[in-house]
Amino acid sequence: MTATFLILAAITVAGTLVAMTMRNLIHCVLALTLGFAGLAALYLQLGAQFVGLTQVLVYVGAVAILAVFVIMMTQHPTQTNESIVSASWIAGGLVAAVVFAVLGWAIVSSSIAQGMLPSRAEATVQPIGDALMHKYVLPLEIMGLLLTAALIGAVVVAMQEKRRAA
Repeated sequence: MTATFLILAAITVAGTLVAMTMRNLIHCVLALTLGFAGLAALYLQLGAQFVGLTQVLVYVGAVAILAVFVIMMTQHPTQTNESIVSASWIAGGLVAAVVFAVLGWAIVSSSIAQGMLPSRAEATVQPIGDALMHKYVLPLEIMGLLLTAALIGAVVVAMQEKRRAA
């Protein structure tokens, strides 16, 4: 492991841990965005250009910003003082530890971990972009229209709820 990988992994884990522990929703989304950006940087460092750039565009650029807008539009001014820790945090921690142990055992004992890794495929952003812009341009445009319609619908619903509350 290189120092760059360790730094990026620390940034990713720190961002997601802060997102899980903060009480302010805006701060949680911003910390989660830091985790997404760290994960994208890890993908880029590992040579997965398409996945890394998609992570930046979709999660950092769209999902995180949309989450900030949704929180800002729908959050009520009164905040509750509920405890961060659930009453069943011990049971949840045990379940998470068991799932982590089972997944770790499955990965370590798999045939891929025991054998040689396959040769690295040469997949760059260029052929994927060419396929999206030539062969799959219609589904790409339809997806864009559906996402735009969903965003407009969310704004309309949020505006109607604000009018009812006022």
